[in-house]
Amino acid sequence: MGAPSALPLLLLFACCWAPGGANLSQDGYWQEQNLELGTLASLDEAISSTVWSSPDMLASQDSQPWTSDETVVAGGTVVLKCQVKEHEDSSLQWSNPAQQTLYFGEKRALRDNRIQLVRSTPHELSISISNVALADEGEYTCSIFTMPVRTAKSLVTVLGIPQKPIITGYKSSLREKDTTTLNCQSSGSKPAAQLTWRKGDQELHGEPTRVQEDPNGKTFTVSSSVTFQVTQEDDGADIVCSVNHESLKGADRSTSQRIEVLYKPTAKIRPDPPHPREGQKLLLHCEGRGNPVPQQYLWEKEGSVPPLKMTQDSALIFPFLNKSDSGTYGCTATSNMGSYKAYYTLNVNDPSPVPSSSSTYHAIIGGIVAFIVFLLLILLIFLGHYLIRHKGTYLTHEAKGSDDAPDADTAIINAEGGQSGGDDKKEYFI
Repeated sequence: MGAPSALPLLLLFACCWAPGGANLSQDGYWQEQNLELGTLASLDEAISSTVWSSPDMLASQDSQPWTSDETVVAGGTVVLKCQVKEHEDSSLQWSNPAQQTLYFGEKRALRDNRIQLVRSTPHELSISISNVALADEGEYTCSIFTMPVRTAKSLVTVLGIPQKPIITGYKSSLREKDTTTLNCQSSGSKPAAQLTWRKGDQELHGEPTRVQEDPNGKTFTVSSSVTFQVTQEDDGADIVCSVNHESLKGADRSTSQRIEVLYKPTAKIRPDPPHPREGQKLLLHCEGRGNPVPQQYLWEKEGSVPPLKMTQDSALIFPFLNKSDSGTYGCTATSNMGSYKAYYTLNVNDPSPVPSSSSTYHAIIGGIVAFIVFLLLILLIFLGHYLIRHKGTYLTHEAKGSDDAPDADTAIINAEGGQSGGDDKKEYFI
C-alpha cells in the first residue's frame, strides 16, 4: 500500500491533538477517540488503525486472505487452505491457536510430523494435519505480511467419537410379566451423543439422554435407561442400545442384551397320520412349548382309569388301531413353571380297501392289450381303404351262343380247339 497523501497526514495529526481525540471514519466523518489531551499517537499505529476511503484502499482488499472453517473427526486428517488474490510480493503463513508458526510459505516452522505441506504458491498456502487430537481444536490463523499485516481465521472443530455403549442392570431368568430396567452408557463423545433403545425392530421409549462432562473437560459421557414389562414373546429377544453422533457418519454403534423369560408351558396334540383308519399304526405327538421346555408328559383317556402313560417321551403310540381306541385323549405337559393339558378326539375310520397286486397287474395287461387292438383296428381301416382304391377288375365272359363275341378285354378260349362255346372254359384276368 502506498504512503498516505499529505492532507490525510495533517488531518491525522490534528486529530491526535484535539481534545478527546477524533478519527476519520470509513464514511468520511470524524469519530471521537479516547485519547488524552496532549498525547500523540505513533504514526504507524495511526496509519494501521485508520481506514482510508481511497483507491489505494480499495485495491488493497485484493490482498486480504480468506479461509474456511473445518470440522474433523478425532484421529482423522484436516486440510487448511489459505488463499489470496494479490500477494504484493509477500508470503502466506499458517499459525496454530497457540500462535506458533506452522509454515511460512513452503518452509516448515514447527517440528510436528503430523503437519505437512499440501500446496505453496504466491496465491495459496495449504497444509494438512493428520491424526487430529481434541487438543488440536481452535482458531488457526493465516497471515500475509503486507502493510498492514492482514489475517484470516479458520476455526477447526474436532469431533470426539463416542465409545461403544455398555448395557447394565440385566437380571437373568426374568419371569413372565416381570418389570425390568436396563441402563446404557457411552463416553468420549464431543459434542454429546444421543442414545436410543429398541427391542428387535420395535422402538422402546427410554428416558431422555443424560449428559455429564468427562474429566478432560472436552468430551462427554451420556447415559439412558429404559423400563418395560416382559412377556413370553420377549424370550430370546435382543434389547439394543444405539449411540447416534455426527462423527459416526451413519455407521451403527450399538450394544445388545439378549433376555430370557421364564413362562408356563403350553401344548397341542398332533396325530400322525392325520386321518387314522382301523388297522393302521398311529402316533399322537404332544408338542410342548415353554421355558423351560416341559420335561414330563401324562397321557389319559376320558373314562379310562388309571392314566395310560407317564413318560418323558411326548408320543403316545397305537401299534394297531381298533374301533375301541376311539375317544378323547388328554396330554398334560409339566415343567417347573407349571402344567398345561391339551385334548384330542380320536375317531377311528373304517379300513380303506387296498388294491391287490394281481388286480393291478391285470389292469396293466388289459390296458396294453386294448392299446394294441386299437392300433390293429386303425391299421385294418387304412388297409381296407387302400385295397378299395387299388383292387383289380374281375371280368368273366361265359359263352352262350355263336352270336356271342369275345370282349375286347377278355378272351375265352375253348379248350377243345379254340372254338367258342362248350362247357370247358379258361378265364383270364386283365
